[in-house]
Amino acid sequence: MSKNQNSFIKKQKAELKKRKQKEKFEKKLERKAQPKSGDLDDMIVYIDRFGNFTDTPPEEEPVKSTKNQNQSNKNTRTPNFKSRNHE
Repeated sequence: MSKNQNSFIKKQKAELKKRKQKEKFEKKLERKAQPKSGDLDDMIVYIDRFGNFTDTPPEEEPVKSTKNQNQSNKNTRTPNFKSRNHE
């Protein structure tokens, strides 16, 4: 009885191997059929502010006025570390 089981298992393994080779060959043909494009524009991917990949470049946000920021910085006091005596 072991002879029959061994031959049956061998046949199953051979069929499985054949099926895998056939699937691999079909995938290979599909890859070859697809057009190749090595353009730089096709390879560029942008990341939006949420971290998702997109093909379109992000929209530029309007620049905020730096005049108000500079005035508020002038009014703040920064410590002078050179004049302090550190022991």
